[in-house]
Amino acid sequence: MNKLAIEIVTPNGSIYSETEAELIVLQTESGEMGVMAGHIPTVAPLKIGAVRVTKPGNDKDYIAVTEGFAEIRPQQVSVLVQAAEQAEGIDIERAKESLKRAEARLNEDKAAHVDFHRAERALHRAINRIEVAKFR
Repeated sequence: MNKLAIEIVTPNGSIYSETEAELIVLQTESGEMGVMAGHIPTVAPLKIGAVRVTKPGNDKDYIAVTEGFAEIRPQQVSVLVQAAEQAEGIDIERAKESLKRAEARLNEDKAAHVDFHRAERALHRAINRIEVAKFR
């Protein structure tokens, strides 16, 4: 089976790199997208979600990512996001605290001048991190 390389990059640098991927699953704005070697060149906007990388032997890596873009070429996928975290590196307690804070912000009175869009995104990020951490 042909292999595919993937790199996940944030403004702070490369977070994840793999050169032997068999399948990469991305959460795009239009739905879930599976990518294998030989895929047509594409640029896809990503939403908050998990990137799943299947390697030889059916080993899988899971990476929590924020919004961004994926550039897909026949032998390479580049994921550009604001933040990314591998499942093994997620601090579940910290993610749960983030979830509580986001929920509290969303439940505040409108007079408190809460940026609900920002609070909602924080909620989605926290939920995503908790879900991805389950794949450690």
